[in-house]
Amino acid sequence: MSITSSIHPKKQRKSLFNMPKHLRKKVISAPLSEELRNKYNVRSLPVKAGDTVKVVRGDNAGKEGKVTRVNRGNGWVFIEGLTREKANGTPTFIPIHASKVVITKLDLKDKERKAMIERASGRPVEAEEEKKEGEKQ
Repeated sequence: MSITSSIHPKKQRKSLFNMPKHLRKKVISAPLSEELRNKYNVRSLPVKAGDTVKVVRGDNAGKEGKVTRVNRGNGWVFIEGLTREKANGTPTFIPIHASKVVITKLDLKDKERKAMIERASGRPVEAEEEKKEGEKQ
């Protein structure tokens, strides 16, 4: 089901910009890499701080880093290592739109996110960290 229910572009844009933040989270989604897509059987997920993403479009295409912050209002993602210098010399993050990145590593510390993947894929999710801890013991 689509978040916007109109077929008119003007109304679609209006509903997108007036959308509440808790629904806008779903719009700020990015596709998963082929490896993660096969592993979790999910095509895309909302981008979250802590995920590792790779930029696939624009001037910074090919660069990879950890997401430090997500701006739901604009749909921007701020990635560690992607900075530019302002006129006064202070570094600032370059905003990248969430649709222009691919998630390469998921942050599965959140129980809600695990539940979301389990609902979508129909299989239980085991974090790689949990597997490693189990092997050590």
